[in-house]
Amino acid sequence: MNLPNKLTIFRVILIPFFLVALMVPAIPAGKWIAVGIFMIASLTDLLDGKIARKYNLVTDFGKFMDPLADKLLVCSAMIALIELERIPAWIVIVIIAREFIISGFRLIASDNGVVIAASNWGKFKTTFQMIMIVLLMVNLSENIPSVTTIVVICEQVLIYASLLLTIISLIDYLIKNRSVLSKENQK
Repeated sequence: MNLPNKLTIFRVILIPFFLVALMVPAIPAGKWIAVGIFMIASLTDLLDGKIARKYNLVTDFGKFMDPLADKLLVCSAMIALIELERIPAWIVIVIIAREFIISGFRLIASDNGVVIAASNWGKFKTTFQMIMIVLLMVNLSENIPSVTTIVVICEQVLIYASLLLTIISLIDYLIKNRSVLSKENQK
C-alpha cells in the first residue's frame, strides 16, 4: 500500500477520535481537540492527492477510497453539528443525499469497469465544506460575543454557499458522466 492510500486510511481512522472529542462534554478543550483532528484529517486529503499525482501513485483504491473518506469525515462532522445546533438538519440531508447519489453512480460505473475520479467541482465543494465545518465548530460568536452578528452572517453565508456548491457539483458530475447510465442500459 502506497503513502497516499495510507493517508486516506489514516483520515478514516481519525473520524471516531474527532467525534469523541467534539461530542463528549467531559473532555477538557474537546472542541479545540476536535478542530485540530479535523484539520489534520482535512490536510491528509490535500496531501494524498498531491503525492499520488506528483509521484504517479494514483490507484483505483485511492480513486474510490479518497472520496469515500472525505464523505465519511464531512458527513460525520455535519451530523454532529446538527446535534450541536450549528447547522439545520435539512441542509445536511441535502448534502448527504448528494453523496449517496454520487456513490450509487460510482457503483454503476464500477460495474461497467469505469472508475470515476473526483471532479474539480467536487474537490472545491469538499474544501468549502471543510472550511465551513471548522468555522461552525469554533463557534466564534460564543467565544467573542462582540462580533456575534458578523460571525452569524458569515456562518450562514458559508452554510448556503456549501449547499449551493453541493448542488452544482452534483449536476456537473451527472452531466459529465451521463454515459455511465447509458452503458448500464446496454447490458
